[in-house]
Amino acid sequence: MTTWKRNVWILSGCTFLVMSAMSMIMPFLPLYLRELGMTDPQEISLWAGVIFGANFLTAFIFSPFWGRMADRHGRKLMILRSGFGMAIVISLTGLAVGPISLLLLRLLNGVISGFIPAAIGLVSTNTPKQHTGYALGILQSGTVAGAIGGPLIGGLMSQAFGYRMIFFITGAFILLAALVVTFFVKESFTPVESQKEKTSTWSEFKHITSKKPVLSIYAVILMIQFAIMGVNPLLSLFVEELSPAANVSLYAGVVVSVTGFANFLTSAWLGKVSDKRGAHNTLVFSLLGVALFTIPQVFVTDIWQLIVLRFFVGLCLGGLLPAANTLIRMHAPKGMESRTYGFSNSAMYLGSMIGPVLGGWLVSIYGVRGLLLTTSVVLLCNVMMVKFKVMQPAEKTFRNQKHRQPNENTT
Repeated sequence: MTTWKRNVWILSGCTFLVMSAMSMIMPFLPLYLRELGMTDPQEISLWAGVIFGANFLTAFIFSPFWGRMADRHGRKLMILRSGFGMAIVISLTGLAVGPISLLLLRLLNGVISGFIPAAIGLVSTNTPKQHTGYALGILQSGTVAGAIGGPLIGGLMSQAFGYRMIFFITGAFILLAALVVTFFVKESFTPVESQKEKTSTWSEFKHITSKKPVLSIYAVILMIQFAIMGVNPLLSLFVEELSPAANVSLYAGVVVSVTGFANFLTSAWLGKVSDKRGAHNTLVFSLLGVALFTIPQVFVTDIWQLIVLRFFVGLCLGGLLPAANTLIRMHAPKGMESRTYGFSNSAMYLGSMIGPVLGGWLVSIYGVRGLLLTTSVVLLCNVMMVKFKVMQPAEKTFRNQKHRQPNENTT
C-alpha cells in the first residue's frame, strides 16, 4: 500500500476515535452541570449553551495561527499538538468543580483543538491531487462514523461509570489516537517559508483570498455549517411536535443517527465522483440535494416522513465538506496550504457558533418549520454562489490538472 493510502486509512481510524470521544461528552454537558451542583433548569440551559459555544469561539480565533505553524513545522506536528493537548485538557474536565472551571477548560480546549482539521490538511497535501476527493471522503466517513457511535458509547458508559469518568475515557481515546499517529503516520513535508519571516494574519488572509475563488469557498463553508448546526440541535423539538406521545429522546436519536448513517454511506463515493467530475460539480449538486430534501420537511405531519427525508439529506451531506476541502486544496497558494485551511476552519467554527444561536432565535419566533424553510433558502443561496463565483475558476483549474495527469505518489 502506498504511503498516502496508508495515511488515509490510519487517520480515518484516528478521526473515528477522536470524534467518538468528543461526541461522547457533548450530549451530557447539561447533566454534568447538574452533577456539579446546579439545579435551576433555566440556569443549566444558559450555561450549557455558553459552555458548548466556548470551544468554537477560541477555535475560531486560533485556527489561522495553527495553520501558519503547520506550514512552517508540518501538519503531523499539529495533529500531535492537538491530540496530546486535548487528551490532557478533557481529562482535567472530569475534575471540574463548577460551571466556571468547566467553561475555562472548554475555552482552553478550543485553543488547542484541531485534530481533525490538521488531519484534513495532512491528507490533502500528501495525497496526489487526482485522488484528493476520494481521500477526503474516506476521512469524512471516519469522522461521521465517530459522530454516530459516540453518543451511543457515551450513553452506555455514563450509566456504567458516571459522567465524570466519561471525560477520563474520552481523554484516553484521544491519547490512543495521538499515539497511533506518532508511530504510524508518515508525512512528506518541506517547509517553504523561512521561520524568521514575519507576516500578519490579515496580510496572509488578503493574499490567500486574492486567489479566486477562495473567499467564496470560505463563505460557502460558513453557510453549510450554519445550516447544519442551526438545525441539528433543535430537531428534538420538532420530533416532540410530531409525536408528543412517543419516546422523544429515542426518536430524536433516530432522526440524527439516520442522517449521519446516510452521510457515512456516500462520503467516499462522492469523493471519487469529485475526482472524476470535479469537486465544484459535486458541491453544487450536493447543496441542491440538501436544499430540495429540506423543503418538504416543512410540511411533514408524521415522524416517519421526517426520518425518510433526513436520510436523503444525509446522502447529499456526504458530498459537501469533502468537496469544499478539495476545492481549497486546488486553489491554495503554494506553501500556504495549511494557512488556507486554517482560515477555512475559522469559517467552519464561526458557522458552528452562530448556527445554534440564530437557529434558536428563529425557532422562538417562527418555530422549527420556519427554521427549516430559512435553512433551505440559505442552501439555495449557497448553490447560486457556487454556480456564479466558484464554478468557472474551479472548472479551469480542474481541466488543467486533468491535462497534466500527474504521476501517482508512491513514496
